[in-house]
Amino acid sequence: MSVSRGQFRLLRYLIAMFAGAAVGLAAYLFLGFNDPATVSSPRVTGRALIGGPFEMVDHTGKTRKDAEFRGKYMLVFFGYTHCPDFCPTGLQAMAEALDALGKDAEKVQPIFITIDPDRDTPKVLKGYVPNFHARLIGLSGSDAQVAKAAKAYKVYYARAGKPGTKDYLMDHSTFTYLMGPDGSYLTHFSHGTPPKKVAERIRKLLK
Repeated sequence: MSVSRGQFRLLRYLIAMFAGAAVGLAAYLFLGFNDPATVSSPRVTGRALIGGPFEMVDHTGKTRKDAEFRGKYMLVFFGYTHCPDFCPTGLQAMAEALDALGKDAEKVQPIFITIDPDRDTPKVLKGYVPNFHARLIGLSGSDAQVAKAAKAYKVYYARAGKPGTKDYLMDHSTFTYLMGPDGSYLTHFSHGTPPKKVAERIRKLLK
């Protein structure tokens, strides 16, 4: 039985939605976090073992290390450019939160780290990240570099689909992390947290 292009797209979307729900639950259990958007007094004090050194290539082809962002807060999201839903909406929410911060946004460096380096080359990222925010930095690298960064941030990701195919989805956790000026973890935001709440939380931590 043949499948039309529209049916195929719908099938991909449904798969992504169910996969995202499953990944969200898995990531929640894996990380053991509470959603900071739903609790009034976060238990985490900034000493969680999340984050760490990385060396990757940005969307302009420049080598970037985590140490160069010291002195600024980092807003970090892991995803991939072929993501049909969670990544574009997550990055859009990040951009809106930065806009809501006004001048305080200059203290925060937004970063998008791909979990699909096979397809997300610096050239691909260069045509992707500017669609969300002018200051957003897209990072890619080797499989080992991506795996190291994901492990440091406790990010789950896995390729879904038959081996060898170029048309595949990636299962992954969808948290956005806020790191302090010293590179330490401060808090995270679950997918779907309103940008205004993200901005409010960040503004409190900036004081």
